[in-house]
This record gives sequence, C-alpha cells and structure tokens, in this order.
Amino acid sequence: MLFTPTRIEGAYILDVELLQDRRGHFARTFCQKEFEQYGLNSQVVQCSISSNNKKGTLRGMHYQLAPSKETKLVRCTRGAIYDVTIDLRPDSPTYLSHVAVELTAENNRTLYIPAQCAHGFQTLADNAEVFYQMGDFYQPEYSTGVRYDDPTFGIEWPLPISEIAQKDRTWLPYSAFI
Repeated sequence: MLFTPTRIEGAYILDVELLQDRRGHFARTFCQKEFEQYGLNSQVVQCSISSNNKKGTLRGMHYQLAPSKETKLVRCTRGAIYDVTIDLRPDSPTYLSHVAVELTAENNRTLYIPAQCAHGFQTLADNAEVFYQMGDFYQPEYSTGVRYDDPTFGIEWPLPISEIAQKDRTWLPYSAFI
C-alpha cells in the first residue's frame, strides 16, 4: 500500500499496489503493521456501507466529539464520490483546513480520516456505494456535524445537490461551536 499524506495533519490517501495477471488483479487494502508504521489507528471495530441512488447526493459533514476516537477509512466500491475531510481539532496545525479527494471504484483509493475531523461526500455517479471502516464504535451522544456550505471552510462541491438529509441541511455553522 502507498500512503500519501494530505494537507490535513494525519489524513492520508491510500493507494493499493495491484498485482495483475490474466485473471484480473489482487491488492491488499489494509495492513495493521503498515498503519502503525505511520502512527495511524489500526483498530477497526465497525464497518458500514452507504448506497446512494442519485448523482449529486450529499452526505455530511459528520464527526464524533472527544472523547470518541473515531477514525475512518472511506472507500468507494461502486461509482464515484467527491470525498471531503475538515480538520476540526483546535490544536492541529491544519485546523479548519479541508481536503477533497475523488474516490472511485476504478481508482481503488481509500481516505484515512483522523478522529475529530468532519467527513462528508457528494456522489459523482448514480448508484454510488461507499464502504466505511471505523476505529471506534458509533456513539450517538458524541455525534454531530457542521454545515456542508459553511463559509468558514470554503468547500466547493462539484455538482448541484440533488439529495441531502434534513439533518445535514440544518447543521449549525461552525462559529456556533467556538
């Protein structure tokens, strides 16, 4: 696996190294030892998928407050998404920065998202499916979010929004939290 740091402290793009032959390809998508070499949480306690019917669907921006240590590995297993992470850790050198990565079923990329960073995505294709691996259990009492269009972050979504949950549309601006 290839670990490429993003501009957010502790967030990485993970690219697989494909072993190809006439049958197709094989690739390792997770290795505890490699994660630990980069100082990343290698624990996976929960996995989830989301299915998204319409191109332009937006989910996010979600995160868990401390003391949760929910890291995420996010991978698009069907279709394509524009995946966004916002650094909400006040002590981080990249506080309030965001990074966007295109994850597709074809590029086999995964995004590692550190704890206390918000995450969301917009689908770039109909019927996109996203696979999540989490490093801590979901804890509803620590679950929150920030607005996808908050000017504090300046995220430029690539498409008009076709679908969004009421909860995601009505998160408070980040200034309400600080």
